[in-house]
Amino acid sequence: MAINQNHLFEELNGVKCAIVEKSASQSRVDFLKKLLELNGYEVVVIPSPPPKAAAPAPPKPAAGTDAASPETEAIPVPPVNPEPPAPETFTIGVTDVVFNPTNAIFGRLLRTADGHVVTLAYWQEKENIALDDIPYFGK
Repeated sequence: MAINQNHLFEELNGVKCAIVEKSASQSRVDFLKKLLELNGYEVVVIPSPPPKAAAPAPPKPAAGTDAASPETEAIPVPPVNPEPPAPETFTIGVTDVVFNPTNAIFGRLLRTADGHVVTLAYWQEKENIALDDIPYFGK
């Protein structure tokens, strides 16, 4: 069990893993898997469970009628339009349970393929390159 919400871990495919990200898209999985494996972590990816759907409410009898009387006709229920399938998402974890994404980014522990330190903007895929020449507090 995690001490707080910033350091989550759970069992993925039978392996205890530190959770890197939940509900990630396929492109995000590809990006993070490549980055984390480059830094020496073993990555485990599983499909996220689908969101829970609320059960439809049972129809109420019409006002002024007794629900127990046999003369009461059943009220037809309109067909429910099926909701579109949820987009396929994934849970990403690493087998090193000490790994914490926040500490790894701000502790400057992750590197890109060309040797630059991974910045927050690079991790969030807001920038294509990680420029570590100017620290975050110097901007």
